[in-house]
Amino acid sequence: MNKAVFLDRDGVINQIVYHRDIGIVDTPFHPSQFKLLPDVKKALRKINRLGLKTILVSNQPGVAKKHMSLKNFYSIDQKMRKEMSKNKVTLDAVYYCLHHPQGSDKRFKKNCSCRKPKPGLILRASKELKIDPETSYLVGDSLTDIQAGKKAGCTTFLLGNHKCDICRLMEKKNTRPDYIVKDLFEAVKLIEKKEGVK
Repeated sequence: MNKAVFLDRDGVINQIVYHRDIGIVDTPFHPSQFKLLPDVKKALRKINRLGLKTILVSNQPGVAKKHMSLKNFYSIDQKMRKEMSKNKVTLDAVYYCLHHPQGSDKRFKKNCSCRKPKPGLILRASKELKIDPETSYLVGDSLTDIQAGKKAGCTTFLLGNHKCDICRLMEKKNTRPDYIVKDLFEAVKLIEKKEGVK
């Protein structure tokens, strides 16, 4: 069985965006808004060198909520892949959930099993790529990422500072990450140690 690092996208790989017209902080809605976070390329290269599968697992309800077109969604994904390729970084697979139970677009209005905090994306990737989730890692920036990773059996890393509101939510949901780190690069350095790399 393979080992993997499962990665959320927005806030882990790329910057999240303040959309002034609707007053929310969210995923990029247009390719021009997609920008990789600092040290992401370096972190992904380290994962590649460790021989672990690098798998993106991301909720992307922007189409369901009619914040973006399917065309823009695919263009953003293509821009990400080009950035990775240009920097000689490999993603072994990408899994998206486009659903939302309160979506405005009927095609994607669904209470599915793939939307985190459910572990469907991780379990599907594990089955298709012969991955053992219990020896794998999940890196995310929200409690829903951590819940999905825990349900699948992964060691989990929450990006960001230990804020009081998140602490209260962790207590309420009875879900805690295995590690809290500032960014993906710090998470990967800990994964290296766990994998026995000095």
